[in-house]
Amino acid sequence: MRHHGTSAGKPLSAPAAAARHAELVRQILHHDYRYYVLDDPEISDAEYDALFRELLDLEKLFPHLAGPDSPSQRIGGAPREGMATVQREVPMLSLENAFAEPEIVEFDQRVRRFLQLQGPITYVVEPKLDGLAVELVYQDGVLTLGATRGDGVTGEDVTANIRTIPSIPLRLSEPLAGEARIRGEVILPLADFHRLNQQRLAAGEPLFANPRNAAAGSLRQLDPKITRQRPLDFYAHGVADPAALGVASHYDLLQRLHRLGCKIPPFTLRCSGVDEVLAAYQRLLEQRQRLPIEIDGMVVKVDDLGLQDRLGAKARSPRWAIAYKFPATQATTRLIDVHFSVGRTGAVTPVAILEPVLLAGVTVRRATLHNEDEIRRKDLRLGDTVLVQRAGDVIPEVVKPVPERRTGNERPIVFPDRCPECRHPLHRPAGEKVHRCPNAACPAQRLQSIIHFCGKAGFDIEGLGKKAVEQLVAAGLISDIPDIFRLDFQRLAQLPGWGEKSAANLQRAIERAKTATLGRLLAALGIRFVGEVTAQLLEQHFATIDELMAATEEQLQAIEGIGPQTAASVTAFFADPLNRQLIDDLLTSGLRIAPSSARVNAGERPLAGKVFVFTGRLERFGRDEAKELVKRLGGAVASTVGKRVTHVVAGAKAGSKLAKARQLGIEVLDEEAFQRLLTQREDGAPSPAAPRPAVLPFSEGET
Repeated sequence: MRHHGTSAGKPLSAPAAAARHAELVRQILHHDYRYYVLDDPEISDAEYDALFRELLDLEKLFPHLAGPDSPSQRIGGAPREGMATVQREVPMLSLENAFAEPEIVEFDQRVRRFLQLQGPITYVVEPKLDGLAVELVYQDGVLTLGATRGDGVTGEDVTANIRTIPSIPLRLSEPLAGEARIRGEVILPLADFHRLNQQRLAAGEPLFANPRNAAAGSLRQLDPKITRQRPLDFYAHGVADPAALGVASHYDLLQRLHRLGCKIPPFTLRCSGVDEVLAAYQRLLEQRQRLPIEIDGMVVKVDDLGLQDRLGAKARSPRWAIAYKFPATQATTRLIDVHFSVGRTGAVTPVAILEPVLLAGVTVRRATLHNEDEIRRKDLRLGDTVLVQRAGDVIPEVVKPVPERRTGNERPIVFPDRCPECRHPLHRPAGEKVHRCPNAACPAQRLQSIIHFCGKAGFDIEGLGKKAVEQLVAAGLISDIPDIFRLDFQRLAQLPGWGEKSAANLQRAIERAKTATLGRLLAALGIRFVGEVTAQLLEQHFATIDELMAATEEQLQAIEGIGPQTAASVTAFFADPLNRQLIDDLLTSGLRIAPSSARVNAGERPLAGKVFVFTGRLERFGRDEAKELVKRLGGAVASTVGKRVTHVVAGAKAGSKLAKARQLGIEVLDEEAFQRLLTQREDGAPSPAAPRPAVLPFSEGET
């Protein structure tokens, strides 16, 4: 949910300050209306926060500017027209924002100074959920009213819509006499947010900028049937009157809410002093991209409710709490140009060239545009101001344009009809969204194919990464995949950045790569629809490459896990004389296809049909060793998490693959459970019951 912060400003003359203040008020009110009322922001939260901080800085220097009509005196937005309103006696306040460590240290000093305490304060920290703040009113334990925060005092009556959210209890699970006002956030999980935007894109409807706006737009519907169709969720993080629940601390309050039947924010914990708070922030920041919900920071609250009462509140925010914001993941910038890149399968992908913008600590200059259909549906134009987002290691993407900022000089994006690399006419296969260059001799495809062949998904040749391959191709040492095994190492040693030692190291790596299984070769060739898992399936059913090249579509479809699309792709690949020549050239250049350990008897394949993905640092196994154990027992190994994956083995510092597995409901094993699974099956014991997953990030209600 949007909050506002402070930052130092530059002193101005009184007239200049008044003029700038008036302009800031105009801009902020405009963006408040777009954000709170229309749920369709034009700028990112970071840009809004910068405007608001400048406003607060001016009002510190010139207090007379902070009149009753200033946005600094208002908490949120006005109710939506057509919705009934609700008045509350205890306002729902906003939070002061902090963006850097010194601001949190200053907050702690301010709290201790106000309370006249010398020792460390006990704080509770919890993730700052990026949703829509609401208040639930329970009378004798029964839900009677649900309202949005609105401007803090006046909110919108959304009771009928609130009742459609499954995680909101209609009756509290423990008896509670009198009135209780529970406050929290309505959110939309990330997977459901992306699914909703895809549906809106297909229907030609405007996209939601982020999960918060999607949640707000879903809850603030006049028709509850629409809200019911959106998979909203709710997390409680406070009450209007904590004393009514008979608790003395905020941490105990959250536990009480949990017992009453409410979900509470995960990763909530107590911290003794500001140093523990700062350490908790770093841990939460590391976990951010692995969570199935959007968070944009961490909320720090004084734990002792008595101290909270003594601290009280300012006009629009409590003195006992602060929001420590994460680096921005969304920003607006300008779409300068579009570059069309050609991949190894001939797919032509549009890439946005942007004015540089800082996102999540990284300067972003390029972002994906996916395909022509998405460009058309989003109505993107050259010169547009666009909203860009970046999440973790995911490639930045253009979310949507900001039409209100158009000047009339924007130009349409023209998709090419010829390959930008070889000028061959492009083809868009029926039923596909991607344009392709069908020219197998296209230099861009050849380069990408060599990079893929040498990379981790292929032969994983140490020393032949993307930049090295590009250098060797540019120098004329490699022009096709078989040239890898015919490399002139004397010439290589003369290239810039190389030498005799590095050339000798690469020579040894290539010699090791000359012996490979059929599955590794198939994955490295880059056949469409044939990844690591499918390559291993084919390896289990064909003893030699010649047998596979002679297989018909019917024979391939008879293999469990091979569908018509994949079967057609494999047969088409080997029917092409150029590809058959490629195989011959590889074999004559020294490649040896070794027998596969996966070709074992059916009785010795207890993991047949199981597909494993490994993520994080494994302590008990080497990554290659673990993969080989799975293959030896008839299982398959994938590099990415998808619907066909059955198990994810998560080690220390597991990444985004873990979050995706949890979203898809895939069984997650820690190393102990994985080892138990392997040991019991190898001993011939009956298959054990599904191992209980390790306690991993984002357990509901975890504290």
